[in-house]
Amino acid sequence: MLPIKVSISVFSLFVSFSLMAQEQIINVAQKQDTQNAREEYLNELLVRALESVNYSGVIRMTPISELQKRKLINLDDNELDMYWSMSSPEREALALAIKIPLFKGYIGKRALLTNKQNLARFKKVKNIEQLATFSAVQGHNWPDTRIMSYNGLHVRPLTNYQAMFTLTSRGRIDYFPRSFIEVNSELIENKQSNLVIVPNLYISYPTGIYYFVTKSKPELAKAVEEGLIVMQESGEFDALFNEYFAKDLNTLPYTKGKTIEIKLDNPYF
Repeated sequence: MLPIKVSISVFSLFVSFSLMAQEQIINVAQKQDTQNAREEYLNELLVRALESVNYSGVIRMTPISELQKRKLINLDDNELDMYWSMSSPEREALALAIKIPLFKGYIGKRALLTNKQNLARFKKVKNIEQLATFSAVQGHNWPDTRIMSYNGLHVRPLTNYQAMFTLTSRGRIDYFPRSFIEVNSELIENKQSNLVIVPNLYISYPTGIYYFVTKSKPELAKAVEEGLIVMQESGEFDALFNEYFAKDLNTLPYTKGKTIEIKLDNPYF
């Protein structure tokens, strides 16, 4: 089996011409300002999926800014082959979506971060109508923003990711929904704040983060999909997911019978 190679370059300059002549270059978008367990997992999962079907190539991680990320939907305009993102009808129309949820549905389960002084207010929340009286924050171009608004929740859209934590920490926003798989690591990154997870309540909606591949490379999309299926059938997919996220999932502060799950509709999935 020819191994998948990975290189990281801001300007895509570090792949030798000999490699380019022999193997396909796979240009994959990567967030410029974020390198956490979620990104590392998606990177490793992609490498293993392609290796499992003997797909020869060089994965070239290309860091992108938040502004560039908002323009990624049409891959053919960016000289990129792949990115990973939450699904939406627009994204699925412009690129080949590999419809295997990379986080097994946990990306749609959302813990509520809040200022610890607000915790008592959330104890009275039992349904979506009561939650709708609180203010939330999300990224202005995130599919989550539209999902929450569709369900009648009050959402303030922002472009600055760190500002969302800051405003919530200061009590300017009541809560900031974060996925089960990332909320604990984000609390560690913001450990100087007074943010906490609401223990008696979380929201959920059907969605998934997929790999998206440019329409000009259907053979690559097919290889990634087949590789993921092979990993699912062998148990390697679950093992890798658990290696990265099982500990965080098991330490969430939810108690069976005492924690309320508020389910949202998602007409965009």
